Amino acid sequence: MIRFILIPLAVMLSCGSTKTGQTAKTDSTIIEEPAVMNQRDSAILPEATDMVLPTCIKNKIDSFKLKEPHERPQRVLEYMYKRKKVYYVVMPCCDFFNEVYDDKCNYLGAPDGGFTGKGDGKIPDFFEEAKSEKLVWGTPK
Repeated sequence: MIRFILIPLAVMLSCGSTKTGQTAKTDSTIIEEPAVMNQRDSAILPEATDMVLPTCIKNKIDSFKLKEPHERPQRVLEYMYKRKKVYYVVMPCCDFFNEVYDDKCNYLGAPDGGFTGKGDGKIPDFFEEAKSEKLVWGTPK
């Protein structure tokens, strides 16, 4: 006779999700586009006042603002990578790839994140080559 033993499994929530009866943390400061920043935000991001973002990056940021706080990316950082401006999107959780786009919103790759934490392998030299970090949008580190 074969016996089956049922073992209850815990339900795993993906990082950033909320359980019933909980609310997502919403007290983080979101830095808006430089034209509408206040004095306090300028102290966090002084170079943003002269920053001009490509329209496609502004559109991506606008789409992030529509997401639930626990689902939206944490921040967008501008870098110089191989002599070009690129935009690094930090996702809300470690299980997602952190994406890098050029100034035309072409996907270049994910230098980190994902289940292994090592990204998708398309731009393995990103953190060695990327220079001049600037916070464009999101919560400071």
